[in-house]
Amino acid sequence: MSDGGEAPEILVIDDEARLADLFATWLRDDWVVETAYDGEAALEAMAESVEVVLLDRRMPGLSGDEVLERIRDAGCESRVIMVTAVDPDFDIIEMGFDDYLVKPVSKDELVETVDDVAGRSDYESDLREYYALVSKKALLESEKADHELADNEEYRTLCERVDDLEQRTDETVSGMTTHDDFVGAFQDLQSEN
Repeated sequence: MSDGGEAPEILVIDDEARLADLFATWLRDDWVVETAYDGEAALEAMAESVEVVLLDRRMPGLSGDEVLERIRDAGCESRVIMVTAVDPDFDIIEMGFDDYLVKPVSKDELVETVDDVAGRSDYESDLREYYALVSKKALLESEKADHELADNEEYRTLCERVDDLEQRTDETVSGMTTHDDFVGAFQDLQSEN
């Protein structure tokens, strides 16, 4: 989830209003939750601040598949979890979602999946920052004398940040206990390349 003081945002999209509202209720303790009951309303509700989207595939009008395609075509980096009664088939291979849940879904399963997907986002961001800072550190070390580095406050802060990010990414990796955790994290990293 987000580091800022505000709770991160989630958008629940399902044409079954009672179900969308139930999912929203389950998530409200940790998230700022918006709901949309059709594809058009969902696209109108999409904002950069939305971190995770729960998306039903079968909806009248604009289907969940079409909403997902438009979200990705718009360059939106929100994590998308398909929550649907549609059993997965080979068509999912090319779809740009981050996880897939088949209804019915329990509260624990939904909350855990949202937390896992949001955690992957944090891990990816930390890893990207880590590699950028390590590159800067290595460049400075190749260009500056040891005494110049030792006397520079910005360099010491850089080293502390590198150490902090290294520890955070190590803890995240050690917390990945299932095959799906690793696959999800590395699919996220590869989608950036």
